[in-house]
Amino acid sequence: MPIYEYECDICRCRFERRQRFDEEPVAMCPECQGKARRVIHSVPIIFKGSGFYTTDNRKGKVTEPTKGKKKLPSEGKEKQE
Repeated sequence: MPIYEYECDICRCRFERRQRFDEEPVAMCPECQGKARRVIHSVPIIFKGSGFYTTDNRKGKVTEPTKGKKKLPSEGKEKQE
């Protein structure tokens, strides 16, 4: 079960509740009975290892994509005598 953080709009009290996904969010502050809202946090990104660039990009010869060029059947074949 996830733990959700809430903050009261009146007294700014922050509290956490362990709730299931299908449960309704907490609407009242346990301190002053004011209106509470769920606090949304950003998710941290951690890159481990030798780095993002070296693992996601290949090193070596870079080939350009063929733009509308079609290889003819006669290309690439050598004359056989």
